[in-house]
Amino acid sequence: MALSRRTFSALAGSAALGFALGGSGGPGALSAYAARSVPTGPAPAPPSADRRRHTVGYDRHSLLVDGRRLVVWSGEMHPFRLPSPSLWRDVLQKMRAHGHNTVSVPVAWNHHSTAPGRYDFSGVRDLDLFLRTAAETGLYVILRPGPYIDAEVDAGGFPGWLAVTGGTARTADPAYLAHVDEWFTAVNRIARRHQFTDGGGTVLLYQIEHEYDARADEPTARAYMSHLYRKVRADGIDVPLFHNDRGPSAHWVAGSFDTGGDKGGWLYGFDDFAEPSRTPQDRGRFGTGGRAAGAGASPRTPGFVAGFGDGRYDPWGGAAFDGKGYAEARRTRDAAFERRFHLTNVANGLTLHNVRMAFGGTSWGWLPAPVVYTSYDYGAAIDEARNVTPKIAPMHQLGHLLQRVPDFAKLDRAADVTAKGLKVYHLTNPDTGSHVYVARNDGAEAVTSALPTAAGGVEVTVPARDARLVTTGLSLGRRTLRYSTVPPMFRLTAGRLDIALFTGPRGEMARLVLDCPSEPLVNRLDPEGAWVYEQGALHVSVPLGEGGLTRVMVEHGESETPLLLLFADEATAVRLFPYDTPSGTVLVYGPALLREAVLDGSTVRLTGDTVQETGLEVWGPRGIDAVEWNGRPVSTRVTLSGSLTAEALLPGVPDVTLPALGGWRRAAENPESAPGFDDSAWRVADKRTSHSTTPVPKGGPVLFADDYGFHYGDVWYRGHLTGAAGLEKVTLGYSTGTQGMLMAWLDGEPLGVHRMPVPDEGTSGRGTWTDTAVFALSALPRHRRERLRRGLAAPGGHVLSVLVRRMQHDRDGGAADTHKAARGLTGAGFEGAAPTVRWRIQGALAPDAARGPMNNGGLYGEREGWHLPGFADGGWRPVELPYRGREQGVAWYRTTFRLTVPGGVDASVGLVLDDDPARAYRVQVFLNGWNLGQYINDVGPQHTFVLPNGILNTRGTNTLALAVLSDGTTESGPGEARLTLLGSASGGVPVTQVASPGR
Repeated sequence: MALSRRTFSALAGSAALGFALGGSGGPGALSAYAARSVPTGPAPAPPSADRRRHTVGYDRHSLLVDGRRLVVWSGEMHPFRLPSPSLWRDVLQKMRAHGHNTVSVPVAWNHHSTAPGRYDFSGVRDLDLFLRTAAETGLYVILRPGPYIDAEVDAGGFPGWLAVTGGTARTADPAYLAHVDEWFTAVNRIARRHQFTDGGGTVLLYQIEHEYDARADEPTARAYMSHLYRKVRADGIDVPLFHNDRGPSAHWVAGSFDTGGDKGGWLYGFDDFAEPSRTPQDRGRFGTGGRAAGAGASPRTPGFVAGFGDGRYDPWGGAAFDGKGYAEARRTRDAAFERRFHLTNVANGLTLHNVRMAFGGTSWGWLPAPVVYTSYDYGAAIDEARNVTPKIAPMHQLGHLLQRVPDFAKLDRAADVTAKGLKVYHLTNPDTGSHVYVARNDGAEAVTSALPTAAGGVEVTVPARDARLVTTGLSLGRRTLRYSTVPPMFRLTAGRLDIALFTGPRGEMARLVLDCPSEPLVNRLDPEGAWVYEQGALHVSVPLGEGGLTRVMVEHGESETPLLLLFADEATAVRLFPYDTPSGTVLVYGPALLREAVLDGSTVRLTGDTVQETGLEVWGPRGIDAVEWNGRPVSTRVTLSGSLTAEALLPGVPDVTLPALGGWRRAAENPESAPGFDDSAWRVADKRTSHSTTPVPKGGPVLFADDYGFHYGDVWYRGHLTGAAGLEKVTLGYSTGTQGMLMAWLDGEPLGVHRMPVPDEGTSGRGTWTDTAVFALSALPRHRRERLRRGLAAPGGHVLSVLVRRMQHDRDGGAADTHKAARGLTGAGFEGAAPTVRWRIQGALAPDAARGPMNNGGLYGEREGWHLPGFADGGWRPVELPYRGREQGVAWYRTTFRLTVPGGVDASVGLVLDDDPARAYRVQVFLNGWNLGQYINDVGPQHTFVLPNGILNTRGTNTLALAVLSDGTTESGPGEARLTLLGSASGGVPVTQVASPGR
C-alpha cells in the first residue's frame, strides 16, 4: 500500500576483540580463542571494501566483528541462476533493503569449467564482479565454492567432464583431489582478494563441502575434509571456515578432522528443511538430544543454521505442490510460516541464519539437476521475476530487528513460563536485563492468552500456526520499553531523535507501555494514536493499518532526547527503510524500495523504486534540508516528527505495453534420421571401458555420451548396420535424468518414441532413470512395415538413427559417484537378424565464450546456429500459431519482436506457452541465443518463462526461437505463445546487455 494522501497531507502540516585471522603464523594462522566476555552493544557498521584490517571471531553467542557482536541474517542467491550481471545488483539491493546483512553464494564448478584446467570467470561467470557488487551494496558474503554444492544443479555442481575421470569423488582419492585442487586454486585466487579480514571485500565466512555426512566416520572422509581445509588455508583464505551438516546430526564439528594445527577457525553449521505441517524443532537453547540437537553439538560456537529452507524446489510434473507450482509453495510457506520457524530459531539462540532461498532464479539451459524443471522460484520472498512478495514482511521485520536491536545477539535461556494454548520461549540478555518471549501457536485456531512476563501479564493474540515476539525491558535509546503487544522492528538514532518502530497485523490494536518516571510531553502526530500517562508509565494504543504509519512523539520528562514512536501494519512496515551512511542513519518511508542513500552536504540523495503514487518522508542526520529522488530534486517541508516530507506524491510506474508475437517462420530438421546423412565427421563410438558407474554391456561398445565429450543436452547416434535382412525388433537401453526420452528411425522410417515416466511423490527425488525401448516392426503401419522390410532385404548397409534427450546428471548427495551414471544409450539389441553395428555419436559443439557449456545441446539446429540472432531464416516457411502437426522429430519456429519499455522503468517480462495438455511435445526456449528453459506441454507444471533483462533487450529488437520435439503420437504445437508483464517499477538499476553473439 502506498503512503496515503490523507497521511501525506497530515504530515505536511504537522569492547573486547575476537581472535584475528591471518596472523603471524602464515596464511590461515589463527590466534587464541575468542574473548570470553563481550558486552552487548551496537552492531558493526555495514561492511565495505575499505582496505582496513578487521578481526572476525566468535563466542558461544555470536560472531564478533572488530569486537562487536554480529547477528548474521543471510539470504541465499545463485548468481549462475540469473545470467545477467546487471541484475545481480538489483537482487542484492532488494535483499539489503529488506533486512538481510549477508548473502550466501554457492560457486558452481560446472558453470566455470569446460575441461580440466580450464576456468572461465568472465561475463555471466564473473565472480569478482559479484563480490565487488555485494561489497558495494553493504552485504557480507558467505562463499560456498564446494567443490560439491548440490543446489539442485547438474551433477550437484560437478563439471560434466568429471564424470569420465578416474578417482572416486568426495573422497581422499588422489585422482579426484588433483582436480579439486585446480578448482580451489582458481576460485580462491579471486576469493582471497575479497576477504573482509584485510578489507579487500566482504567475504566473512567460507564453506568447504556441502552436507557431507554419508561417510563422516570413515578415515578417507576425514582425510578428505582435512585436505580441503588445508588447501583453502594454503590458498590464503583466513576467514572462519565451516561445513553445513545435512541436518542437526553433529557431523564435522570442531575436532572431528585434522586442521593442521589451526585452532578456533571452524564453525559447526547445519541445514534444516521446514515443512508447513511440521512443528518447528528446537535446535539450540531449548533442544534435547545432546550432540544431535543442532547447535548443541558445538556449544562453544554460535548457533548456525547454514541453510534454512523457507521454500523448496518442485519436480517435473509438480508432485511437490499438487501441480500448482511455486505459487502453492509461497501460499503454504507464507509470512506466518516464516515467523513461526524463524522466531523458533531466534528463541533457540541461533545467531547465524541463512535463508534458502532469498531469491531462487532460473535453472536456464542444461543447468538444472534432474529433480527440477526450469523455474527455481523456490517460493522465495523475492520471486523469479525479481518481485518482492508478501512473504517479505517477516523477513524485513526480523532482519532489521536483529541488526538494530543488539540485545538479540546475546540471549540466554531464562525461567520457563507458560501461557494457555501457546508454546512459550523465554530468554534474557545478561548485560541489559531485557527479556524476550516467543509465543508460538501450533494449532489451527487463533489463541488469545495471558503471557506472564517480567513486566507482568501481557495479553497476546497469536493467529493459527503463527508466532508472536514480545519484549520487555528493552532500551529504546534513552528510554526503556516496559512491554509492547507487538514486536519492535528497529530502534535507531536519526539526527536529534531516537526512533523506534513497532509492527503487527493490520487491524490489531497495538498496546505499548513506556517507563517514564517523569511525565513527558506527548504529541500525537496522527489521529489514530491514543495515549495516557499514569503511575510512571506512558500507555500508547494504536490500531495498526489505519491510514498507514502512525507517529507519536515523546519529549522531555527524564530525557531531553525526543523519542519518536512509529506504528505500522506489515504492509506499511515493508516501506520503511533504515540506511546507514558514514554521517549517520537515514530512515525513508513511502517508496516500494530504497536502493541507496548518499549524504552530500545538506542534501540526501535517494535512489529507489516506486510502483504506484506514494509520498516520501525522510529522517536523517542534523543539517539535512534537501532531498533528491532518482537524481531529481524533491520539494519538501519539515514536519512535527522531525522529518522532511515531499510536498507532492512521487509518481508511480507508467504503463508498459508488450507486442503480440507473430511473423513466425518454421523449418523441420533432424536430417540425421535420413540414411544418406553424412556423419563422417562424428565421433566413432568404439570405446570398451568407462569410468561410469553404469556397467558397459558385455562386448561393448561404450555408448555413454559423456565418454565422448558430450556432457549437456541432446545427443544423436547413428548405427551403421550390415546383415540386417529379416530384422523384426530393435531394443535400445538408455539412461537419462528425469523426463528423458528417445526417438528412433531405421533407414529414415520412424520407429517411434520412448519416454521416461512422469515422477510422482515417491520418485520425484530420483536422479537417474533407466529403461529399454522396444521397437517392433510389426507395430508399424502396414505400408511402412513392408517398405522397411523390403529395404532391409536389399544388399548394402542400413542406418539406425537415435536421438536421446538425455536431460541432466544425477547429483552425488550420498558421495557414491552417482553423477557418473551413464547418459544416453547404454546398449542395443536386435531380433530376427544379428547385424554388425558401427556406431557414431554427435552432441553439442564447443560452447561459445558468452553462453558457456550448458547453453546448447546436439540438435541439428543448435549445431547450425538456428537459435542465434542474425541467422538467415528468410527461406523458412511462414506459419501462424497455434501450429498443428503430427510427425516424429524436431521443428524450429523463429520470430523477432521489438520492445519499447520507457526509460527509467524496470519491467520484468515473461513468455507464456500454453496448449491442450493432451498434446505430447516439448520446447526449448531460446532468446537472443540463450537457452532459457524447457517446456513439456503434457507434463508441466511450468508455463511461464522469465526473460531476464540484459538477455532481453527491453528497448530494442529480440530474436525468439523455439525448438520443438514431437513424439508423433498426438498433434503437436506450439500452441499459444505470448509475452506477459510479470512486474514493473519506476527506478531499477542500469542494465548492460549481455553479450549475445550471432553467427
